[in-house]
Amino acid sequence: MPTFAQALRYWLKLGFISFGGPAGQIAIMHKELVDKRRWISDGHFLHALNFCMLLPGPEAQQLATYLGWRLHGARGGIAAGALFVLPSMFILFGLSWLYMAGGHLPWLAAVFHGLLAAVIAVVAEAVLRIGRKALKSPTLWGMAVASFTAIHFFHVSFVFIILAAALLGFIGNRLDPRQFPAGKGHGAARDDVTALDLPPAPQASWSRSLLITALCLTLWWLPVFALASWLGWGSTPAQQGLFFSKASLVTFGGAYAVLPYVAQQAVEVHGWLSHPQMMSGLALAETTPGPLIMVLQFVGFVGGWQHPGVLSPPAAAALGAAITTWVTFLPCFLFVFLGAPHVERLGEQPRFGAALTAITAAVVGVILNLGVHFTRNALWPAAGGFDVFAAVLAVAAFAAMQRFKVGIIPVIAACALLGLLKQLAGL
Repeated sequence: MPTFAQALRYWLKLGFISFGGPAGQIAIMHKELVDKRRWISDGHFLHALNFCMLLPGPEAQQLATYLGWRLHGARGGIAAGALFVLPSMFILFGLSWLYMAGGHLPWLAAVFHGLLAAVIAVVAEAVLRIGRKALKSPTLWGMAVASFTAIHFFHVSFVFIILAAALLGFIGNRLDPRQFPAGKGHGAARDDVTALDLPPAPQASWSRSLLITALCLTLWWLPVFALASWLGWGSTPAQQGLFFSKASLVTFGGAYAVLPYVAQQAVEVHGWLSHPQMMSGLALAETTPGPLIMVLQFVGFVGGWQHPGVLSPPAAAALGAAITTWVTFLPCFLFVFLGAPHVERLGEQPRFGAALTAITAAVVGVILNLGVHFTRNALWPAAGGFDVFAAVLAVAAFAAMQRFKVGIIPVIAACALLGLLKQLAGL
């Protein structure tokens, strides 16, 4: 069994190399922990993954938290989950500051103009990728269409769409399993390779559950109430603490699932940032390691900067980024530590898998709505006219990813460079 120091070095390394979204991050962990180091068996890894997919929040970060907990208990889970996030948190903080402080620079504005086109292509590619995996029956196709219609035309809350989809999947699996199949995670387990013998996992008990719940809820809400007592409940940081705490409970289906909800509330209700700024944040989050849900930190940063209240813009932005990141990821530890002793049983529950499948089908429609909003705001800016450059670049970026299988980061880098070259050429 690895020492805590050996595991700590690996979790730190993972925080800096975890590019590629959840699929890439999960693949990296599987290759290192199962195939190479053999700290975890293949079957146990798959059970843990299926469990994390049932939880709200970033599944790759939660998987790292669970595996760290399984190796070294609570300190291992905290170390693995925190180090998965910390590198990207500091990198994105620096990029966010550059975006806001240097936004008046023509060359930087040109770079972000190119990034808008990349985001259109990335979201379109996400719709197709998730749709191919999720829409396995006519009923699931119908759910995707219904979710798009509900959120786009009738402005139904994302929360209600997710809850309705989960309920339909849970009940539908019993009535007609062919129309509501249980999810199988990210692949079936292969024959187990020889892995290290792990110590017995702690057993679930009421005392353990109550202790974890009390501790995590205190840590979760104490900073929110502290900000409210200092700046008032109407202040931007306190409002962000409340809003993103609620968002952390409905982030089923990955970052793209919650982005429409965040965009709708942060842009249209709270007015913390604009749709183009939201797209820029998504592009920045795509270029950093760690979970894509880190884009919420960018939302908190920009919202604080633009609505500082009694604070200076940089101070309000730092507070907004910090509280947003805290309330987004702290609940993940609560969910993992509470559910971890039940991993083996939850991994075999088909109705939970069917609920997840139904949620993912609904998320396809929700992401499509996100793409429509982003595309409309990018190609028809408030200044008027149609942005031909962004449209052509978005089509080219989408073709590069779909036809030639170019990775997201090279596509984003190329779009940023072309945006800069366009500005330098005076076009």
